[in-house]
Order: sequence, then structure tokens, then C-alpha cells
Amino acid sequence: MQTGKNSIFSRWQNWLQTGVAAILLVSLSIGLSAGTLLPSGNAITDGQSILRYALPIENKPVRDLQNSLEDISNHLRGKQWSTINGDVKKAAVVVKTKQADILKGVVADKQTQAQTLLTEIQANVEALALATEAKDKPQVQALRAEALAKIGTLEASMVKGFPYAVPAEYDNLPQLKGRATIALKTTKGDINLVVDGYNAPVTAGNFVDLVNRGFYNDLAFTRAENDYVLQIGDPPGDEVGFIDPTTKKYRAVPLEVMVKGDKEPMYGITMEDAGRFREEPVLPFSSYGALAMARPENDPNGGSSQFFFFLFEPELTPAGRNLLDGRYTVFGYVTAGQEVLGQLKANDKIVSAKVIEGADLLKA
Repeated sequence: MQTGKNSIFSRWQNWLQTGVAAILLVSLSIGLSAGTLLPSGNAITDGQSILRYALPIENKPVRDLQNSLEDISNHLRGKQWSTINGDVKKAAVVVKTKQADILKGVVADKQTQAQTLLTEIQANVEALALATEAKDKPQVQALRAEALAKIGTLEASMVKGFPYAVPAEYDNLPQLKGRATIALKTTKGDINLVVDGYNAPVTAGNFVDLVNRGFYNDLAFTRAENDYVLQIGDPPGDEVGFIDPTTKKYRAVPLEVMVKGDKEPMYGITMEDAGRFREEPVLPFSSYGALAMARPENDPNGGSSQFFFFLFEPELTPAGRNLLDGRYTVFGYVTAGQEVLGQLKANDKIVSAKVIEGADLLKA
């Protein structure tokens, strides 16, 4: 992928028929053979769910509670009410009997808030049981979403500081030591993003720093491929990235990928080149609205200011080995305004970008 004026990917293929299903294959100029098949399995396609699972915490009861409620979405389409009822019962048992174990994982100054959240989650789960019994799908969806949002807040209160040291060679770059929420106003509507510094601190830090500088304000989208990708970040003039006014040099950001099971990200190398193409990143491309750093096709460490939203139908982009995961840094997800992404075209603009939460976590 180039960060020039007109390209992200040099080429791509539409569909590859495989027995009874069509699976998207994206063929990159630096990529795997176009004959490589994507894996089967149930990828998580909701960005907020991915963000919950991506938190660096180890508390089995709260993950069990989350898993039970997350699983409901897999069965609502088919109206598998008996399975949904089983999920709700599992959640009810955890929230009633494991509160003390859950609270053990919460940092000291957030214990009171966590206890309140648990009380509210328990009430949500009880209401969810009634909605499931009534087979009220809209109410089940609403109550599940409300409970999971609170579980996400509860899990965030379990993070005890930043979990690793970023390599010293990147100390000259901004770093985000946690998460930040950014509000974008565009010519077609408003979008909210959450960028994840726990799993991509350098990339997320660079982005938040540029937002704070007003870099993206009044900047035009340079490429919009229907149902594929939406790119922005190319400044006016000959430069294709951010020129630091202090150093007068192009700010280059390395490829940064946290692989599941690792304690810190890999830098400067794709998962394929590292021989890890069968593994999965913590932040995958399986969600519509995934936010990723653009870069020159032959330079993993050449990203700067250009980024793109991934717009492909998530069911067709399972996590792991999908020819995008591990090749580009995913550093966040759209959490509100997904419908706006599909309306934006080349020459539409970001009117303004503002950090509305987490600005204090930036180490510039």
C-alpha cells in the first residue's frame, strides 16, 4: 500500500467462490498468493466488543460474564431462544455469585464505582431474562448492549497502569498510554472513534497528537472505494505525511501489531514476514469501521498521517489470515456514526477532529 495521492492497495480481487460461500480475498502487491484461502470460524465483527476483549486484564469471572452476553448476538438472528436463555442464566449466576472475585481485579480507587456497576449489571441481566422469556428481540438487543457497555467500563477499571515499555527507539514519537475517544465532524455527519493505545501506543499516540494539532481539520478524503476503504490524511502540497515543525522532517511511524498471547506489540515487521501468519492480532480487520494506518507498500515503517477506515462487510473478513491482518496497524474502531462512513466520498471533508476523552494519556 502506498501513501501517495491515489492509492492504498495496488490491486484487489472481488470474490473467490468456495463451495457454498463467497469469501473476500484482498490481493496486495506485497501480499500472499491470491490462492490463499481465508479461515473459517466466528470472527467478532463488533468494534466495541473487540475493544472490550483487547483490554489487558486477567479476571476470569468478568470475562465469563462478558462471554455469556457477547454470545447472545450469535443466536439472535436465528431466534435460538433456548440457547439465549442459557447464556442469560450463565450471566446471572456469575453476577450473583462472583462479585467478590470480580471486585478483586478492580483498582483501589475505583471500587465504589465498580460495585455500583455490578448492581446495575445485575438489574440488566434480570430484565434480560424477562425479555428472553417473552422472546422480545428488540428489548433483548437493547438490554444486552446496555449491560455490555457497563461491563466494558467495569473491565477498564481493572487495568493497572500501562502494561509494558515501548521500545526506546520510539521515544521520540508520541505515545498513547491507554485509550482516547475522538469526535469527528464531517461534511456528511458525525463519527466517534476509540483509539487503542494499549495495543498500538505509537500509532494511536501519533494520531491523537495530530488531532490535537488540528492536522485533520478541513482535510479532504482522498479515496473512497464503495464497500471497501475510505482514506484521508494526505496534506496539501507535495508531502504525503506529517512534517514535524520542530525537526522539519517527515514523521515516520512503524508498523505496530499486537499478536494474541503476546505481552507487547511487534514492530517493523508484518506477521507474515515474522512467520506468524496463522496467528491473530488483538485488533483485527473483522469490524466495519476498523481504523488503520496507511503506509508505503514496501516500507512497514513509513506510515505518517494517512489512515483509512475499513468498510468491507465484516462477515466476509474473518479475523486472522485474511490478508490484511498483520500487514497494517489497526489502532481503533468507529463506535458511533458507522452509517456516515458509507456516505462519505472523495473530496468530502473532516470539518473538525477533537479528543473528547483520554487526552491526558498522551505522552507527546
